Amino acid sequence: MNKLSNKTKGIICILFSAFCFSGMSSFINLSGDLPTPQKVFFRNLVALFIASITLLNKHESFKPTKGCLKFHLLRSSAGLLGVFGNFYATTHMSHTADAAMLNKMSPFFTLIFSAIFLHEKVKFRQALAIMGAFIGAMCVIKPTFDNVELMPSLAGFVGGLCAGAAYTCVRHMGNKGENGHFTVFFFSAFSVAVTAPYLIFNYHPMTARQLVFLILVGVCAAGGQYGITAAYTFAPSREISVYDYSNIIFTAIEGYLFLGHQIPDMLSIVGYIVICAMAIWMFFYNKKEHTLKNS
Repeated sequence: MNKLSNKTKGIICILFSAFCFSGMSSFINLSGDLPTPQKVFFRNLVALFIASITLLNKHESFKPTKGCLKFHLLRSSAGLLGVFGNFYATTHMSHTADAAMLNKMSPFFTLIFSAIFLHEKVKFRQALAIMGAFIGAMCVIKPTFDNVELMPSLAGFVGGLCAGAAYTCVRHMGNKGENGHFTVFFFSAFSVAVTAPYLIFNYHPMTARQLVFLILVGVCAAGGQYGITAAYTFAPSREISVYDYSNIIFTAIEGYLFLGHQIPDMLSIVGYIVICAMAIWMFFYNKKEHTLKNS
């Protein structure tokens, strides 16, 4: 891999991350009818273990960078709500690809929150892309009272919104020089601490099979988190971010093969195309802007 360019390494890492997150979605479903907080607890318990080992092996600090604690708390709160929304949608929607697509609204929400809180200017074409992505999301959500999956769809949409808020905090802390490994550790520890009381008082008995699937949820989540962190270490977002949408393809294939031949309806497919088209448009637009800026 040393002979590969940094961009190629970044693409490989982001594809690995997308594959891991699609595996996480599949294992969430395969773990069966367990309470969402219980699934979230095991997802983050495994990630906490892996993040702790990483910090120890690298001899890195278990303390936040000065001035970042409040942003860690905000990022963890928003991130945990995002995970709850995504897990609930993944478990209760008939097509896991729908839930994954709604979660991919997070980059557009990051643009909005970055403009509001980090004072980063949103240009006209970016605003159009955000509007287009919302239209695509409505195709997936199908906001009518006749839609029996309306609540899970809205949960997935809110999950994407909260993930966007969390990524905005991560971006801000990164600008302050915060260690990415510690950010993963803090979020995992926060999530375990918040969800542990639920297990103490409302633990749902599990089979060995369910426990294995929940551990695999955590392994895939950690793999996805570290994969995307490594990807953006090798190459900037403008060059590789569009490849993250391969997660939808992986999720759709796994849904068909392992979760009862899931096939999204035509309106959902239209929504996928619109959201992905907006993401691809923004990818090329940002790349062109960067080229002109540095020419």
